[in-house]
Amino acid sequence: MKDSNRTVRWGILGTARIAEKISIAIHQADNAELSCIASRDPVKAADWAQQHHVKRSVGSYEALLQDPNIDAVYIPLPPSMHGEWTVRAAKAGKHVLCEKPLALNVNQAREMRRVCLENQVQLMDGVMWYHHPRAHEMLKLIRSDELGEHRRFTSAFTFCWDEVPENDLRLQRDLGGGSLGDLGWYCIGAALWAFNELPQKVFGTARPYNDVDYNFSGIMWFTKNRIASFDCGFDVSMRKWFELAGTEGSLLCDDFTRPWEKQKPAYYVNDGNGNATRHETGNPLQETCMINHFCDIIRSGRLEQQWSDLGINTQRVLNALDYSARTETVVNLADFFPT
Repeated sequence: MKDSNRTVRWGILGTARIAEKISIAIHQADNAELSCIASRDPVKAADWAQQHHVKRSVGSYEALLQDPNIDAVYIPLPPSMHGEWTVRAAKAGKHVLCEKPLALNVNQAREMRRVCLENQVQLMDGVMWYHHPRAHEMLKLIRSDELGEHRRFTSAFTFCWDEVPENDLRLQRDLGGGSLGDLGWYCIGAALWAFNELPQKVFGTARPYNDVDYNFSGIMWFTKNRIASFDCGFDVSMRKWFELAGTEGSLLCDDFTRPWEKQKPAYYVNDGNGNATRHETGNPLQETCMINHFCDIIRSGRLEQQWSDLGINTQRVLNALDYSARTETVVNLADFFPT
């Protein structure tokens, strides 16, 4: 039911570091309230609540889900736990904003979507940049004919650990670790966002460490002679850019996952003759944009399935690329994951 003035009451499952950014966004969002934080350690939950201005804390995830005064939950747990707690949240009638990667595999992600649809709650992955005014402007440009026929989408997302954190969950495969899921998720999603379809086939190659990909390179072939390629990893200095090149020009964003300068988010359009035009956009906090959008969906009473579809399609391509790298084969997506 539509209620444009409704305050959306949020709970967070877990005290992961990323939850701090989301808590700030919920506090800043319009007609949103961070009502409860849950941790399996009641003391940690209480301390976190005090530090981040949360009204209540509980000592179990299930206690939060059973709270009738919670409308939506944010899940920043390890990827290996996303499937279970998304399903539990949906069955409890809570809308779900879930960190990426959405799941360990596409079948699990599809089950998450199915249960959310069955219980009429929104499912969205926690990729923030999609919801920023800059992304809206760039997508409008992409959908126009200004760049001519699209040919290549190239992207990179990397950072460099000074010392390998051996106990980090991103280095544990059974917890959903690897640079592909942590960083490549953004690059794959950006290509799907730009081309608005799934690739026909993919190929990946990786440098393994602890049975996860420490760095990864991938290529995706689309219809209409379009190709997307990317690299991601934990052993290269910070890069977070993409370029979409067409027959008449190119679009470049050198910080698409998060602006280097928060007050001056920008992108560039190149005409192919050495002339680049800089475009600056509005500068709200992208986490707040995401929370505002999610709350608007809840208030509207109409689910936006394209967000769960984009997350599942990203998961589908990610799993195919991972399999490709492990088998050193080109993977036809339709054969690997039938619709």
